[in-house]
Amino acid sequence: MVQHSSTDTGIGLDPGPGEAGHAQVLRCSGDRDRRTTAWVDEQRCDGVRAQTELGPAPQQPVVEDVPEPSVKGPLDVVVKIGGAGVCRTDLHIIEGQWAEAMHPTLPYTIGHENAGWVHEIGSAVTNVQLGDTVILHPTPTCGLCHACRAGDDMHCEKSTFPGLDSDGGMAEYLLTSARACVKLDPETQPKDVAALADAGITAYHAVRKALPLLYPGTCCVLIGAGGLGHIGIQCLAALTATRIIVVDRNPDALKLAEQLGADHTVVADGNQVAAVQELTGGAGANVVLDFVAEQGAEQDGFAMTRPAGSYFVIGYGGTVHIPTLDIISTERNIIGNIVGTYNDLAELMALAQAGKVTLHTRTYPLEAAAEAVADLDAGRVRGRAILVP
Repeated sequence: MVQHSSTDTGIGLDPGPGEAGHAQVLRCSGDRDRRTTAWVDEQRCDGVRAQTELGPAPQQPVVEDVPEPSVKGPLDVVVKIGGAGVCRTDLHIIEGQWAEAMHPTLPYTIGHENAGWVHEIGSAVTNVQLGDTVILHPTPTCGLCHACRAGDDMHCEKSTFPGLDSDGGMAEYLLTSARACVKLDPETQPKDVAALADAGITAYHAVRKALPLLYPGTCCVLIGAGGLGHIGIQCLAALTATRIIVVDRNPDALKLAEQLGADHTVVADGNQVAAVQELTGGAGANVVLDFVAEQGAEQDGFAMTRPAGSYFVIGYGGTVHIPTLDIISTERNIIGNIVGTYNDLAELMALAQAGKVTLHTRTYPLEAAAEAVADLDAGRVRGRAILVP
């Protein structure tokens, strides 16, 4: 087993409103401590963090020291993080939207889009070696359940989701599994590809599922050209001959969409459904990929879908209100999407390393996590924000 350094930095969550009364103690010094960023309201005293009662508002990130992860099982891998993507899901975590679904033990470190270098491996790990450059599938899996055997990794019965239900990668080091590691060209910079681990795989997975529906002569509408959407455009352009229409409210995002392969762009100014209908001769699109799915986009997406077409929901936050008669009379399909498989990520990385999919990113040092989160929340990030320890 390899000895590793004594300090590590990460971003974490502490208990939210209504979870007062605990006193969490983390030592901030010693051989096995690392720095982390926690969502807390805290006071420091003599090298110990004592948690105080939280108010109702979401807390902002702070940097703190927590114990560094180490290999415990034979298939464990510790990765030195070279880049961690900041996702809208992180905003939703801060708001508490995922707490009921994931039930994480608090405090914990967030960050589910991670890439870096193998730092330590368990005794049974054979697919990666120390120093290898890797990107991490977001959900380490068991490999033995029906879903894993069928290749549906994201539905593994025993998977974990680092960054949502356990410590994630907005840190100097992350404990993961050999099954999550996709080995990359050693020349690859982790900060350049980290967001492909979730934003990329999610976009690719949706496009991959839609491929049988997107034969030449078809039309695909993509709603939202941001962090996921700009990857989805490139995947469509690389894998299909479909006509691509991109809808977004931001003119700069639409300019980027044109550069990435969109055939038409539509400003979401209230007339976007009519504009799509006009571009499709009144029929609507064969496939709609909705990377927003909130604030009305979820209603627009279904309205843009032609009879017998398919509306893929990838973003989330809204509620779909559709009369069942409208579904059965037109035979339109509504299809959910979550993350993707290990093979999806491996295929996506093949596209990325061939230069067919690139990430537009803005990097921040880990200590500027609060700024990155604020910029994302305010819509100031084109593409993806990346934290670099």
